[in-house]
Amino acid sequence: MTSFKAAAGSTPRLTLACLALGTLIAAQGAAQAIPRLDLKPFPAAAAGERRWVIQLPGLLQPSPDPALSPNPADWRVELMVGRTMEVDCNHRRLGGSIKAESLKGWGYTVYRVTAPGPVASTLMACPPNEKPRQAFVTLGGGKPFVVPYNASLPIVIYAPADLEVRWRLWKAEKRQRPAQVL
Repeated sequence: MTSFKAAAGSTPRLTLACLALGTLIAAQGAAQAIPRLDLKPFPAAAAGERRWVIQLPGLLQPSPDPALSPNPADWRVELMVGRTMEVDCNHRRLGGSIKAESLKGWGYTVYRVTAPGPVASTLMACPPNEKPRQAFVTLGGGKPFVVPYNASLPIVIYAPADLEVRWRLWKAEKRQRPAQVL
């Protein structure tokens, strides 16, 4: 932290202003600093796989939608594992799954992706004028795999090297609705 020394003959008011400015500058630097990611507890990826790491932001911009909860305890992170492929109008999904494992000796959770099986697809007749396009095809065909939001720990996923990991944030509504007793 920067220290300020009052010059001879300076007023205490000037000294306090300089001290306040120095504190403000130091606080802005600390707010912009990104904490160093500690991956020591997490082993390196095995041969044929990659280790993907998601470091969640601790502070997010408030949602413009007042119906959404601002509390991170109400949020979830969806993990999407797949690959970009050329597709047509049919729905596709990769075989395979994501499994949670406890990291021995640490108690942290890591996620392992089983080797994907063949691509499953519907067999609809596509319109003749529809051209193939590139799309991200995921495991499980749209069934979301969600984990709790915790900005204190990284989310670590081990996946086969030919796959990619993406994520998105889910926020819950503030409103709770009563269920019916039947």
